[in-house]
Amino acid sequence: MQITIDQDSGFCFGVVYAIEMAEGELMANKQLYCLGDIVHNDVEVNRLTQKGLQIITHDDLKNLKNCKVLIRAHGEPPETYKIALENNIELIDASCPVVLKLQNRIKNTYDKVKNINGQIIIYGKPGHAEVNSLWGQTNKTATIISGEEDLDKIDFSKPIYLFSQTTKSTKGFYKIKEIIAERALQNNGKLIESNDTICRQVSNRDIKLKEFAQNHERIIFVSGKKSSNGKVLYDACKTENPNSYFISEESELNPEWLIGANSVGICGATSTPMWLMEKVASHIKKKFN
Repeated sequence: MQITIDQDSGFCFGVVYAIEMAEGELMANKQLYCLGDIVHNDVEVNRLTQKGLQIITHDDLKNLKNCKVLIRAHGEPPETYKIALENNIELIDASCPVVLKLQNRIKNTYDKVKNINGQIIIYGKPGHAEVNSLWGQTNKTATIISGEEDLDKIDFSKPIYLFSQTTKSTKGFYKIKEIIAERALQNNGKLIESNDTICRQVSNRDIKLKEFAQNHERIIFVSGKKSSNGKVLYDACKTENPNSYFISEESELNPEWLIGANSVGICGATSTPMWLMEKVASHIKKKFN
């Protein structure tokens, strides 16, 4: 049995940066708070909590003082920085540079359009940490849409400024953009700006994964169950190869999946550590090869 790990899978550079910052601080001080799961992968989170990382909520943050708190790659809204300043909290900011750039663009647009009756639309998943950080740049006035079913939230007679969560599908964004532009035209409104703010390192992975899935008899997709990106990428694999299976760690492997297979491909989400995929590959070699 040939076992191949997809070298294009695994952490995006933003997550790598955040974890390196966390590990550096933990090595020096043995303790660090992190605002929310540092990555949507329970196995990786557990590894870091064993080193001293403590996951906290935004409510917890309000009650902390005189400590260090890591901001993960998803970024945070202005309110978080205000609380940190008031409570003498040192923030270790590991916000992804792509997200920070997008936050700045949305803030500048908000300052420009709030007095001319314009509206900012964010194409993203409501409640997602990154989307919350973007929404905060508009004083929580932007309209968040996750798909065509949410388009009625938009006032198409007013000027529209469209942005996207960095991890959304490029295809989905351009489809939404086209529909918004058409409906605005029908209502004497206008799509003034359409900002393709999608991270290509993440959005192009589905294309590469489809090719990877086609080249193997079985696909073992490794991802945390909380990962939105993981669900999307797994669906991309399953579409190309029906013999694709989702696991969070090696203990979930079913021997029946591998019966008669000559080639097995192992891949994962942008929140899946390479060491975990390597662990799955090693497990297959020992138990099923």
